[in-house]
Amino acid sequence: MKVLVAEDDELTRKGLAEILEDEGYEVLPAADGREALDLFAKQEPDFVCLDIMMPGVDGFAVCRQIRERDPGVPIIFISAKSEEIDKVVGLEIGADDFIVKPFGVREVVARIRAVTRRCMSARPRRVESEAFGIGDLEVSPAELRARRGDESIELSLRDVKLLQLLARNPGKALDRNTILNECWGIDYLPSSRTLDQHISQLRKRIERDPKNPQIIRTVHGVGYRYEG
Repeated sequence: MKVLVAEDDELTRKGLAEILEDEGYEVLPAADGREALDLFAKQEPDFVCLDIMMPGVDGFAVCRQIRERDPGVPIIFISAKSEEIDKVVGLEIGADDFIVKPFGVREVVARIRAVTRRCMSARPRRVESEAFGIGDLEVSPAELRARRGDESIELSLRDVKLLQLLARNPGKALDRNTILNECWGIDYLPSSRTLDQHISQLRKRIERDPKNPQIIRTVHGVGYRYEG
Protein backbone atom coordinates (compact mmCIF):
# COMPACT_ATOMS: atom_id res chain seq x y z
CA MET A 1 0.00 0.00 0.00
CA LYS A 2 1.18 3.50 -0.85
CA VAL A 3 0.99 6.28 1.76
CA LEU A 4 1.40 9.95 0.90
CA VAL A 5 3.09 11.88 3.73
CA ALA A 6 2.79 15.67 3.34
CA GLU A 7 4.88 17.45 5.97
CA ASP A 8 7.11 20.52 5.56
CA ASP A 9 9.36 19.72 8.54
CA GLU A 10 12.05 17.37 7.25
CA LEU A 11 12.72 15.59 10.54
CA THR A 12 9.03 14.92 11.16
CA ARG A 13 8.55 13.79 7.55
CA LYS A 14 11.45 11.35 7.80
CA GLY A 15 10.24 10.12 11.18
CA LEU A 16 6.76 9.41 9.84
CA ALA A 17 8.24 7.72 6.78
CA GLU A 18 10.35 5.45 8.99
CA ILE A 19 7.33 4.46 11.13
CA LEU A 20 5.21 3.71 8.06
CA GLU A 21 7.96 1.81 6.24
CA ASP A 22 8.50 -0.34 9.32
CA GLU A 23 4.78 -1.18 9.18
CA GLY A 24 5.10 -2.23 5.54
CA TYR A 25 3.81 0.78 3.61
CA GLU A 26 5.45 2.38 0.57
CA VAL A 27 5.92 6.06 1.47
CA LEU A 28 5.51 8.98 -0.94
CA PRO A 29 7.05 12.03 0.83
CA ALA A 30 5.94 15.59 0.01
CA ALA A 31 7.45 18.77 1.47
CA ASP A 32 4.46 21.03 0.77
CA GLY A 33 0.82 21.03 -0.28
CA ARG A 34 1.42 21.52 -3.99
CA GLU A 35 3.85 18.60 -4.16
CA ALA A 36 1.34 16.51 -2.21
CA LEU A 37 -1.43 17.19 -4.74
CA ASP A 38 0.89 16.40 -7.66
CA LEU A 39 1.94 13.10 -6.05
CA PHE A 40 -1.65 12.20 -5.26
CA ALA A 41 -2.67 12.71 -8.90
CA LYS A 42 0.28 10.72 -10.26
CA GLN A 43 0.61 7.92 -7.70
CA GLU A 44 -2.97 7.40 -6.43
CA PRO A 45 -1.92 6.48 -2.88
CA ASP A 46 -4.05 4.23 -0.67
CA PHE A 47 -3.61 6.46 2.37
CA VAL A 48 -2.74 10.10 3.15
CA CYS A 49 -1.06 11.73 6.18
CA LEU A 50 -1.32 15.53 6.13
CA ASP A 51 0.23 18.35 8.11
CA ILE A 52 -1.99 21.45 8.36
CA MET A 53 0.52 24.30 8.38
CA MET A 54 2.41 23.92 5.10
CA PRO A 55 3.71 26.64 2.75
CA GLY A 56 1.67 27.47 -0.34
CA VAL A 57 -1.32 25.13 -0.13
CA ASP A 58 -2.16 24.22 3.47
CA GLY A 59 -3.36 20.85 4.68
CA PHE A 60 -7.04 21.81 4.85
CA ALA A 61 -6.97 22.87 1.18
CA VAL A 62 -5.11 19.69 0.21
CA CYS A 63 -7.71 17.59 2.03
CA ARG A 64 -10.60 19.34 0.26
CA GLN A 65 -9.04 18.83 -3.17
CA ILE A 66 -8.23 15.19 -2.47
CA ARG A 67 -11.81 14.62 -1.29
CA GLU A 68 -13.10 16.06 -4.58
CA ARG A 69 -11.01 13.52 -6.50
CA ASP A 70 -11.45 10.56 -4.17
CA PRO A 71 -14.17 10.60 -1.47
CA GLY A 72 -13.00 7.33 0.06
CA VAL A 73 -9.22 7.48 0.48
CA PRO A 74 -8.26 7.50 4.20
CA ILE A 75 -6.79 10.79 5.45
CA ILE A 76 -5.14 11.48 8.81
CA PHE A 77 -4.13 14.98 9.90
CA ILE A 78 -0.91 15.07 11.92
CA SER A 79 -0.43 18.61 13.18
CA ALA A 80 0.85 20.87 15.95
CA LYS A 81 -2.46 22.78 15.74
CA SER A 82 -4.19 21.26 18.75
CA GLU A 83 -7.17 23.59 19.17
CA GLU A 84 -10.53 21.83 19.16
CA ILE A 85 -11.73 23.95 16.23
CA ASP A 86 -8.84 22.67 14.09
CA LYS A 87 -9.82 19.07 14.83
CA VAL A 88 -13.47 19.82 14.10
CA VAL A 89 -12.64 21.49 10.78
CA GLY A 90 -10.31 18.67 9.80
CA LEU A 91 -12.93 16.01 10.46
CA GLU A 92 -15.72 18.04 8.86
CA ILE A 93 -13.84 18.40 5.57
CA GLY A 94 -13.27 14.67 5.36
CA ALA A 95 -10.33 13.53 7.50
CA ASP A 96 -10.64 10.14 9.18
CA ASP A 97 -8.51 11.00 12.22
CA PHE A 98 -6.39 13.76 13.79
CA ILE A 99 -3.08 13.23 15.60
CA VAL A 100 -1.49 16.08 17.59
CA LYS A 101 2.26 16.70 17.59
CA PRO A 102 4.41 15.78 19.37
CA PHE A 103 3.32 12.18 18.95
CA GLY A 104 4.60 8.80 20.04
CA VAL A 105 5.39 5.94 17.68
CA ARG A 106 2.84 3.64 19.32
CA GLU A 107 0.08 6.24 18.97
CA VAL A 108 0.78 6.77 15.27
CA VAL A 109 0.93 3.01 14.60
CA ALA A 110 -2.34 2.41 16.48
CA ARG A 111 -4.17 5.21 14.64
CA ILE A 112 -2.86 4.15 11.24
CA ARG A 113 -3.83 0.53 11.81
CA ALA A 114 -7.30 1.57 13.00
CA VAL A 115 -7.98 3.69 9.91
CA THR A 116 -6.50 1.00 7.65
CA ARG A 117 -8.84 -1.60 9.14
CA ARG A 118 -11.89 0.61 8.64
CA CYS A 119 -11.07 1.27 5.02
CA MET A 120 -9.31 -1.86 3.76
CA SER A 121 -12.39 -4.05 3.50
CA ALA A 122 -14.20 -1.48 1.36
CA ARG A 123 -11.15 -0.61 -0.75
CA PRO A 124 -9.00 -3.74 -1.25
CA ARG A 125 -6.37 -2.58 -3.74
CA ARG A 126 -2.79 -3.70 -3.18
CA VAL A 127 -3.30 -6.14 -0.34
CA GLU A 128 -4.96 -9.53 -0.58
CA SER A 129 -7.81 -9.18 1.91
CA GLU A 130 -9.22 -12.73 2.03
CA ALA A 131 -8.78 -14.48 5.38
CA PHE A 132 -6.51 -17.53 5.44
CA GLY A 133 -5.19 -20.16 7.81
CA ILE A 134 -1.57 -20.79 8.70
CA GLY A 135 -0.70 -23.29 11.41
CA ASP A 136 -3.28 -22.92 14.17
CA LEU A 137 -3.92 -19.27 13.28
CA GLU A 138 -6.69 -17.65 11.26
CA VAL A 139 -5.33 -14.46 9.68
CA SER A 140 -7.68 -11.61 8.69
CA PRO A 141 -5.68 -9.17 6.50
CA ALA A 142 -8.49 -6.61 6.41
CA GLU A 143 -8.39 -6.45 10.22
CA LEU A 144 -4.58 -6.60 10.53
CA ARG A 145 -5.15 -9.38 13.05
CA ALA A 146 -4.66 -13.09 13.58
CA ARG A 147 -6.74 -15.26 15.90
CA ARG A 148 -6.01 -18.42 17.83
CA GLY A 149 -9.27 -19.42 19.46
CA ASP A 150 -10.33 -16.46 21.60
CA GLU A 151 -6.89 -14.86 21.44
CA SER A 152 -6.47 -11.86 19.10
CA ILE A 153 -2.99 -10.96 17.81
CA GLU A 154 -2.19 -7.53 16.33
CA LEU A 155 -0.32 -7.58 13.01
CA SER A 156 1.35 -4.96 10.86
CA LEU A 157 0.83 -4.77 7.12
CA ARG A 158 4.28 -6.32 6.64
CA ASP A 159 3.44 -9.17 9.05
CA VAL A 160 0.39 -9.95 6.92
CA LYS A 161 2.43 -9.92 3.69
CA LEU A 162 4.99 -12.27 5.19
CA LEU A 163 2.41 -14.74 6.49
CA GLN A 164 0.55 -14.65 3.16
CA LEU A 165 3.78 -15.48 1.31
CA LEU A 166 4.55 -18.43 3.59
CA ALA A 167 0.98 -19.73 3.46
CA ARG A 168 1.04 -19.67 -0.37
CA ASN A 169 4.19 -21.80 -0.38
CA PRO A 170 3.69 -24.62 2.17
CA GLY A 171 6.68 -26.90 2.49
CA LYS A 172 8.90 -24.67 0.35
CA ALA A 173 12.08 -23.13 1.72
CA LEU A 174 11.96 -19.44 0.80
CA ASP A 175 15.33 -17.72 0.56
CA ARG A 176 15.93 -14.35 2.17
CA ASN A 177 16.05 -12.42 -1.11
CA THR A 178 12.66 -13.79 -2.18
CA ILE A 179 11.07 -12.83 1.15
CA LEU A 180 12.64 -9.38 1.19
CA ASN A 181 11.61 -8.66 -2.42
CA GLU A 182 8.02 -9.78 -1.77
CA CYS A 183 7.52 -8.17 1.63
CA TRP A 184 9.88 -5.18 1.64
CA GLY A 185 10.10 -4.43 -2.10
CA ILE A 186 12.84 -4.84 -4.69
CA ASP A 187 14.11 -1.29 -4.11
CA TYR A 188 14.60 -1.81 -0.38
CA LEU A 189 18.22 -2.18 0.77
CA PRO A 190 18.03 -3.93 4.14
CA SER A 191 20.79 -4.64 6.60
CA SER A 192 21.84 -8.26 6.86
CA ARG A 193 19.74 -8.71 10.01
CA THR A 194 16.52 -6.94 8.95
CA LEU A 195 14.58 -10.08 8.08
CA ASP A 196 15.86 -12.19 10.98
CA GLN A 197 15.00 -9.47 13.50
CA HIS A 198 11.50 -9.07 12.06
CA ILE A 199 10.89 -12.83 12.13
CA SER A 200 12.11 -12.98 15.72
CA GLN A 201 9.65 -10.29 16.82
CA LEU A 202 6.78 -11.85 14.85
CA ARG A 203 7.44 -15.26 16.40
CA LYS A 204 7.07 -13.77 19.88
CA ARG A 205 3.50 -12.83 18.99
CA ILE A 206 2.27 -15.73 16.87
CA GLU A 207 4.14 -18.83 18.07
CA ARG A 208 3.02 -20.80 21.13
CA ASP A 209 6.71 -21.39 21.88
CA PRO A 210 8.91 -18.84 20.05
CA LYS A 211 12.03 -20.87 20.87
CA ASN A 212 10.51 -23.91 19.13
CA PRO A 213 8.55 -22.30 16.27
CA GLN A 214 6.01 -24.39 14.38
CA ILE A 215 4.65 -21.76 11.96
CA ILE A 216 7.79 -19.99 10.75
CA ARG A 217 10.68 -22.44 10.73
CA THR A 218 14.29 -21.56 10.02
CA VAL A 219 15.99 -23.29 7.10
CA HIS A 220 19.69 -22.82 7.88
CA GLY A 221 21.69 -21.36 5.05
CA VAL A 222 18.53 -20.59 3.05
CA GLY A 223 15.77 -18.69 4.81
CA TYR A 224 12.39 -19.73 6.25
CA ARG A 225 9.61 -22.24 5.65
CA TYR A 226 6.05 -22.98 6.68
CA GLU A 227 5.56 -26.74 6.74
CA GLY A 228 1.81 -26.64 6.01
